Amino acid sequence: MKHPVDVHVGKRIRHRRWMNGTTQQQLAEAVGIKFQQIQKYETGMNRVSASRLWDIANVLSVDVSFFFEGLEAEQTGEAGASDLPGDILTDKEALELLRSYYAIPENQRRRLFDLARVLSEAA
Repeated sequence: MKHPVDVHVGKRIRHRRWMNGTTQQQLAEAVGIKFQQIQKYETGMNRVSASRLWDIANVLSVDVSFFFEGLEAEQTGEAGASDLPGDILTDKEALELLRSYYAIPENQRRRLFDLARVLSEAA
């Protein structure tokens, strides 16, 4: 049976890998394992050891704590606004939007964010 923490960490690995535009194969090669193992980590089927998580964090340019962000809120059911999908990290469209958003230069990104906020308040 999958442990909820393993599932959460796996989702965060997939999310960060996808945001970086890194394939499972590229990540696997960078940490010295087969891509099938990355697949198992991302689904929560296999647990990620501390040393492997450290390696993955280094390759994906995040702190290890990134993989645990949002875990407490998810466990207590306070994951966010009620109008959001239960697991926004599995929504391919949402991830594509995030990737595109972060590809925009920061000053333009801020203006786009402000526009989106105004539009959502008007809806």
